[in-house]
Amino acid sequence: MLVQRLSRVSDLPEIRRLAASSPAGVTALPDDEVLLAEILEASEASMTEEISFSGEERYFFVIEDTLSGALAGCSSVVASAGFSEPFYAFRNEMFVHASRQLGLHNRMHVLSLCHDLTGHSLLSGFHLESAFQHADAVTLNARGRLLFMASHPQRFAESTSVEIVGVSDEQGNAPFWDAVGRHFFAVTYSEAERIGSSRGRSCLAELMPGYPIYVPMLSDEAQEVIGQVHPSAERVFDLLMQEGFETDNYVDIFDGGPVVHARTRELHTVRNSLVVPVEVGQMATSGESWLVANERISDFRACVMPLAVLPGQPVVLDQRMADLLGVVTGDTLRLAREV
Repeated sequence: MLVQRLSRVSDLPEIRRLAASSPAGVTALPDDEVLLAEILEASEASMTEEISFSGEERYFFVIEDTLSGALAGCSSVVASAGFSEPFYAFRNEMFVHASRQLGLHNRMHVLSLCHDLTGHSLLSGFHLESAFQHADAVTLNARGRLLFMASHPQRFAESTSVEIVGVSDEQGNAPFWDAVGRHFFAVTYSEAERIGSSRGRSCLAELMPGYPIYVPMLSDEAQEVIGQVHPSAERVFDLLMQEGFETDNYVDIFDGGPVVHARTRELHTVRNSLVVPVEVGQMATSGESWLVANERISDFRACVMPLAVLPGQPVVLDQRMADLLGVVTGDTLRLAREV
């Protein structure tokens, strides 16, 4: 069975393995042992602090296969993007060029460098091993962390954003980067992502054009990929759209992939989740599929399981499932239906 939990420093070898197989563009999952160790240490430190508002905390989640003990995937939440430096994106805008004398009126699509999303909580680092690309695993990895956010709202911002990996090829080339970023920072897309992972993206963003980029002046290949999603991210992108994220306003400064955003409390999983008491006993043999999580911090656990949920009554778990989720009779669980 797959269980989501917060990472430990001892997970480093397994997370390094995941990072090595992740596609270019998953900036929050660098293939660098030192940087990964720093991320895990920061995540552990975030769990131990008493938090009353969002800051530079980072929560790194892993998906563990309880049969083998191996990690099947990972994802993370940054409590406040751009806490120490601006979080940059390109804003989609329309400029109007008109001449009354000539009777001409043109609307032009432009991209303007901005840091509108600085201060949003940021969902990042989503990755699943190819053997676990099934619906329950994708749901758990993408939405389990939203149950954590719902249980601990003081730790996160009022709005949440997600950078979705944009289009690149197997050689690590991205049409959008080649048309825009490469002119201002003479490295390949994969190298730019590596630098962004190790030194922070703002060091590259500061070299990007400060004036609006007129999209019709870009190559056809670059125009076609603006706002498009890498094939490896399509399933999680669809889930995020069902959660209620908006997709048309911003794109990534490196690969042109969508940067989506929403009010945190309006996300489907956050808004519609239920908190119910637990009773350890004889579980029902059938029921709807639910995303289930305890309400702890360092001992957070989540999984997808069939449950019989009746209004006003506790959820009954057998001892094995109660142990898996780290709960006893009288504790509470947070539940969410499929989107």
